[in-house]
Amino acid sequence: MSQNEGKRRSGEKAAEYVEDGMVVGVGTGSTVAFFIEALGRMKGRIEGAVSSSEQSTRLLLALGIPVLDLNATGPLALYVDGADECDPHNRLIKGGGAALTREKIIAQASREFICIIDAGKQVPVLGRFPLPVEVIPMARSLVGREIAARGGQPVWREGVVTDNGNWILDVHGWQITDPVALEGELERIPGVVTTGLFAKRAADRVIVDGVLRG
Repeated sequence: MSQNEGKRRSGEKAAEYVEDGMVVGVGTGSTVAFFIEALGRMKGRIEGAVSSSEQSTRLLLALGIPVLDLNATGPLALYVDGADECDPHNRLIKGGGAALTREKIIAQASREFICIIDAGKQVPVLGRFPLPVEVIPMARSLVGREIAARGGQPVWREGVVTDNGNWILDVHGWQITDPVALEGELERIPGVVTTGLFAKRAADRVIVDGVLRG
């Protein structure tokens, strides 16, 4: 199975969990694009979507799906998003597309979080994919030094500005055996907006190449 075929199957499988009248939380990325396509075929059944990025907003609006404000919708029943890595406990690294902060907000606001991936995103231990950390621009060097003191190798993703106007540090060289602890520790550093670790709020279900993982 090709990588794109696996992504397509996962996106379409996730659409099976969408119920009539829902406001659906929608993530960002190439796998989610297939989910958005599936949503477009059922747009008459849903109230709308809450989007995690300007990119996904454009795709949703192009298909005629209303994009709603999370402040107005309140808690969501379902959030569907991809991941850059997923461990056996459904803990994730996200943020390759620089939408991690809005993604984390929507995940926290949702009763169920379904992660859709292709098989290549499964890892035994998080950290092979560099960990994105969103930072306030003036704090880039400060946060970088704090990360280096913890054994990470931060690299500024130059030229990238998040939808929130911030910068991204990609941290190499970590094998993340306790992602919950590291997520909390990094988020206490002044200037860190959030990290790409989705461990305190892990996925509830993971769909791999169109198959729900047990």
